Amino acid sequence: MANMAQAIRMALHYGETQMGVSDVFGQDVGAPLGGVFTATQGLKNSWNTPLDERGIIGMAMGIAMTGTRCVAEIQFCDYIFNTIDLLKIAGNSLWVSNGQYPMPLVVMTPVGAGIRGSIYHSHSFDSWASRLPGWKVVMPSNPLDAYGLLLSAIQDPNPVLFLKPKALMRVRGEELIPGEPVDEKELKAMIDAPIGDRSKWKAKWPKLEPYMVTLGQGKITRSGTQISVVSWGRHLLLCNEVADQMAQEGISVEVIDLRSIYPYDWQMIKTSIQKTGRVLFVNEDTEVTNFAEHLVYRTTQELFYDLLARPRVLAGKNLPGIGLHPHLEDNSVPQKYEIADLIREIVKEVP
Repeated sequence: MANMAQAIRMALHYGETQMGVSDVFGQDVGAPLGGVFTATQGLKNSWNTPLDERGIIGMAMGIAMTGTRCVAEIQFCDYIFNTIDLLKIAGNSLWVSNGQYPMPLVVMTPVGAGIRGSIYHSHSFDSWASRLPGWKVVMPSNPLDAYGLLLSAIQDPNPVLFLKPKALMRVRGEELIPGEPVDEKELKAMIDAPIGDRSKWKAKWPKLEPYMVTLGQGKITRSGTQISVVSWGRHLLLCNEVADQMAQEGISVEVIDLRSIYPYDWQMIKTSIQKTGRVLFVNEDTEVTNFAEHLVYRTTQELFYDLLARPRVLAGKNLPGIGLHPHLEDNSVPQKYEIADLIREIVKEVP
């Protein structure tokens, strides 16, 4: 099975050969590195830019305004903050021009902790991104969804932020990507660049097939009846593990992978909460002005009389940064034991 970096690479290859992606660019995106997480190795339309985030976003906007599709990468989301004004303009261009100025661009950027990246390589960006009107925002939790969400993002006429969880880039999936060889060693030999001299290396791409994950459509990854747990990105996998653990304790947990932060699948969340009467939202972005707070607000406004317990948010601590030491990082973002403890507490709560 492909890992997430390979899945993104295959989606970009399909995009440049079948969907009209003219350029894939960013810092170290082209040869020889092919991206710091190797997600752009072997692509024919990939190229390197200077270390200039504003230049990258500005270039992407210019290409997109001609109606041409492109994918730009900010090497780490920690360095995207100096482009906020440009992202705002990109988000409103299609709307303010009454559709005359298209903006079919995708901006990829790795997000989150989990790689011991310390203060400058551990930021989250999902809550910030949710405040950019005009943008669609997605974050996959597995390789197949990464492939399907990226193809849908490329196809969309609006600008799309594709947030890649850093900690999941080497995690293999449980489902084959359409066209992917069954043997993961065969896939590696085909599309992973060798260590050392890569000057004559070329990828041998499998015959990939289209697979789209509709933007704004969530997925139930565990069915349950006592509590709904909504998450996205790498913490979705932790929530799945905790749900399996809770089942051994006789607690039935329903887990929803949001997949799209905006637009988001409110109907799926609503239906689940109406069934279970309890909800916990889990993510690693900082707890103050967290996107999950919006989801809790909507839950209380629309589903107040369906609730059997207070809706809760488990998120990252509101700290200036995440420290390098493992203990500092682990105490800054939600861990499995914290998810499990909070689920037990919510389920025991009596209305």
